[in-house]
Amino acid sequence: MCSYKTTVQVDGFGALGVHFVHQPSSKEGSVPLLFVHGWPGSYLEVAKILPMLTEGGDGPWFHVVAPSLPNFGFSDGVADRAFSIPHYAQAMHKVMLALGYHEYVTQGGDWGSMITRRMAIQYPSHCLASHLNFVPVPKPTESTSPLNLVASLGNYTPAERLGMERSEWFRREGYGYNMEQGTKPHTLGFALSDSPIALLAWIYEKLHDWTDAYPWTDDEILVWVSLYVFSTAGPAASVRIYYENMHHQAPLWDSAPGVLVGYSIFPMDVVVPPTAWARAALGKAIVFEARHSHGGHFAAWERPEKLVGDLKTMFGPGGGAESVTRRFALAKAKM
Repeated sequence: MCSYKTTVQVDGFGALGVHFVHQPSSKEGSVPLLFVHGWPGSYLEVAKILPMLTEGGDGPWFHVVAPSLPNFGFSDGVADRAFSIPHYAQAMHKVMLALGYHEYVTQGGDWGSMITRRMAIQYPSHCLASHLNFVPVPKPTESTSPLNLVASLGNYTPAERLGMERSEWFRREGYGYNMEQGTKPHTLGFALSDSPIALLAWIYEKLHDWTDAYPWTDDEILVWVSLYVFSTAGPAASVRIYYENMHHQAPLWDSAPGVLVGYSIFPMDVVVPPTAWARAALGKAIVFEARHSHGGHFAAWERPEKLVGDLKTMFGPGGGAESVTRRFALAKAKM
């Protein structure tokens, strides 16, 4: 994978250096796609899907951009407070503009799903479609979506019930890290920065618990953890996203006019919502839905073929976002 670094200006925070992988496709009319990771992932999550998206199989194909978020990997750290989801969204948007992609689509899981969803809200004339593999949406209420609330009452499928049990397990047994990172990130940060063993234990717990019996190799684990050990801003910087999001929340599931959206649910993710909940949050913009029988939180790494298949179905012939693919093909033909 070819890595680069560019500098973007983020309102209120000045210049930030952002590291990214950029792999254009050789195929005519390919679609620019921004892949955004979360925690404790990194830009490396794109590695398995990159060749399939850019050159593999039948179309559509994609020009793939996979940045390291600010405070992660080889991107710069942010020294000032209140750098929250809208600012991450702005930084990612400006990376795409710097590469000449004034229109693009996005794919994200974990924080990547929330950041790319925010990009759709902030930049609907640029972000034409989004695919999410993490959909941490709230239960619909009578005021937010009465029809979906009624649809969800007692009508869950067996897969949806298992997903709700998984989500409840996570809330009860797996959410402690989130509260610590969201309230006292620097207390934890000293341990993560001081001891690689502490960082390994903190991250490996998530790699184990958030996946669907994925057979992690020693090399994979060490590479994933090393990207935090040797990150530009240090491992403590990455957990601040939890604090800033908790204390400077921005709407993530508001309407994004004209932006098409698709989502894929994997059963061993940490939040596995029923279909009615996702539809209530994402609304009429939904053009693709998939619910898989295997896979967990790190879909691009655990189930790369499934994730790529979903993207190619969503943007391919007869797919809900085929119009976006045609738009790029026509634009290329006019050049």
